[in-house]
Amino acid sequence: MTRPFSSLAEFRALLSAAPSLDSEAKAGAEERNGQLTKPPGALGRLEDLAIWYASWRANPRPSIENPQVIIFAGNHGVCARGVSAFPPEVTVQMVANFEHGGAAINQLSKAFGADMSVVSLSLDTPTADFTTAPAMTEDEVVDALVAGWTAVKDTSDLLVVGEMGIGNTTAAAAVAAALFGGDAADWTGRGTGVDDEGLNRKTSAVADGLALHADVIADPLEALRCLGGRELAAMAGAIARARNLRIPVILDGFICTASAAALECAVAGSLDHTVAGHVSAEGAHAKLLAHLKKAPLLNLGLRLGEGSGAALAIGVLKGAIACHSGMFTFAEAGVSDA
Repeated sequence: MTRPFSSLAEFRALLSAAPSLDSEAKAGAEERNGQLTKPPGALGRLEDLAIWYASWRANPRPSIENPQVIIFAGNHGVCARGVSAFPPEVTVQMVANFEHGGAAINQLSKAFGADMSVVSLSLDTPTADFTTAPAMTEDEVVDALVAGWTAVKDTSDLLVVGEMGIGNTTAAAAVAAALFGGDAADWTGRGTGVDDEGLNRKTSAVADGLALHADVIADPLEALRCLGGRELAAMAGAIARARNLRIPVILDGFICTASAAALECAVAGSLDHTVAGHVSAEGAHAKLLAHLKKAPLLNLGLRLGEGSGAALAIGVLKGAIACHSGMFTFAEAGVSDA
């Protein structure tokens, strides 16, 4: 694939030019839903999900055959501030676990028939500590966005993106605070399970990063560059590419949602092709979803990351599509709809 963009300005232009849903397919799906052998609204949100999915796939009676899960991994310089309960070496070790099929996301991807891959992003070169410098240069953040963009297969019909990166809840908290305001403490949680002292260090790091980059982070893409990480940028790039291809996306937890929020804040409507797979146990995730007006499909107390909650929600969406496309209409079943 030819390099799709070479600057944040070019990436922003692609966001602005992204296609919309197919209104004809939406109308056809709504019409079909009204004729299925059930009382109106009896399947609740499953009906809305099926119509939403059909609208983006330009098919009023779609199926899900090729779901894709991509895990992006990156390391963070802010870990030097003692913001995680685990050392940065764990990122590399977990990537090996993904590659050998031993993680939760491997099992969930397999359970729901998803093709899963892992993309490592310069793990031997952590981003800069965002409390002392921008996390990434423009070239670095663009490289990460491109890595996400090019990882999406054009044959996929559903996308889940996840992440692995020790320290990335700190980066996500900083990005969320830059996008939506509030104090650092409003967005900073315990992540991998830090104690009170660790939480104080995380909160201080987020506050310091916000103060250092205050002059530029009103621009959402600059917030992603200065405060985020390679895996956050790659997830954003993949979500944007999915929109370009009209591939629906299920968002994962706090880190994925913070990454996606940068797109929505940069160009309104950039997340219309997405749904929230779940609300995680990371405290600020529910607040982030509220800002984005995304109602989660699941609430199971998950806080693992790595795309796990979104992958689990593939089953919900598959159920919605199976009912929508597989049920008989009243006419087909010979049942009176009076």
